[in-house]
Amino acid sequence: MPVSLWERLRSGLTRTRERIEQQVGSLLGLRGAVDAATRERLEDALLAADAGPATAERLIERALERMRGDPELDLRGALERTAVDLLGRPEAFAPGTQRPWVALLVGVNGVGKTTLAGKLAASLAAAGHRPLLVAADTFRAAAAEQLDVWAQRAGVELVRARDGADPASVVHDALVAAGARGRDVVLVDTAGRLHTRGNLMAELEKIHRVCGRVVPGAPHHVLLVLDATLGQNSIQQAREFQKAVGVTSLALTKLDGTARGGAVITIADELKLPISVVGLGEALEDWQPFDPEAFARGLFE
Repeated sequence: MPVSLWERLRSGLTRTRERIEQQVGSLLGLRGAVDAATRERLEDALLAADAGPATAERLIERALERMRGDPELDLRGALERTAVDLLGRPEAFAPGTQRPWVALLVGVNGVGKTTLAGKLAASLAAAGHRPLLVAADTFRAAAAEQLDVWAQRAGVELVRARDGADPASVVHDALVAAGARGRDVVLVDTAGRLHTRGNLMAELEKIHRVCGRVVPGAPHHVLLVLDATLGQNSIQQAREFQKAVGVTSLALTKLDGTARGGAVITIADELKLPISVVGLGEALEDWQPFDPEAFARGLFE
């Protein structure tokens, strides 16, 4: 991983890492047997960083098992390796062979879907693709204008409709246009919707169906965008979106401003969904593919 990206991720996890270090920093170099008092302090530190109780217990128990099997391994190294296991293998957010390759960005209000859509479009264009951005959020004031700004910054084309238009119709027309214009990637920015609102989730299901009618097999990727500052509160959101439209992978935004980074391990552990993308700021380049090993080092180094 390039140093600049590693430093950005490490910087983003500073508040979480400091929270852990304040409670157990002096213990992370321990080798050999770990007593009950140390284990309790470690559990308290992980809970303070918003790791869930079940995940914290699993992380500690498996880390101690590693230490028993390798006397040279210290507690920090054991925690890092175990965290990588619990985070699972990342899922690349990358176009497959389908043309056009269609991705939906979904999530609740305010998690940063529109910003992330623009960043991903810019990266895909730089890699030689011909992306098309679709403003399927037709109800939030100035949503299409915001995406238009990102499209201009990314140098990609945008399809939008009048405010209040049916989002599924906008997506239908955009996919037809993508085929006619030779666009190989379509990124659909959907409206933020509370996972508890049945009518809005039904609308999202309709968008999902329309994609498949126009482009067989679409959407090829459903990216659920979660706000890292919400910690474990994101888990129920994710479960409802998974039931409604299926989720291919997770994107975690605002990772640069949270002391609740431990929740990332819990989210991956409980949902068994891969994480593909992390957002680390507002600039066009402030995101990166998720790297479990770099994340674990950022928590405990």
